[in-house]
Amino acid sequence: MADIHLPHNHNENAFSDISNIPEAALFQAAADILKLLGDASRIRIFWILCHCETCVINLSAIVNMTSPAVSHHLRQLKAAGLVSSRREGKEMYYTAANNPEADLLHHTIEQMLQISCPTV
Repeated sequence: MADIHLPHNHNENAFSDISNIPEAALFQAAADILKLLGDASRIRIFWILCHCETCVINLSAIVNMTSPAVSHHLRQLKAAGLVSSRREGKEMYYTAANNPEADLLHHTIEQMLQISCPTV
């Protein structure tokens, strides 16, 4: 991006070093996650999984949704790297991923909704 010459000189210095502007692909990754969060049920499921590990059946009961609907949301959250799973016998258990993106999202949700983690 260093070869970009701005067509107008407005004596602005906000982007005096445009070589430091990240590539568009990086912003696309953020847009994809934000699009994923455009569904309240998905945000709720993610928030719950930040506080417990559970199976689809129990999660369905918690959020009062069908198991196929919850599974659909879990697939999307898992594909985005926000949820992880483990198998125990025939049962699959889900929890929030242990990564900076999931941590940031968890804290952002709580700040936006002015809620706190449940105490055990």
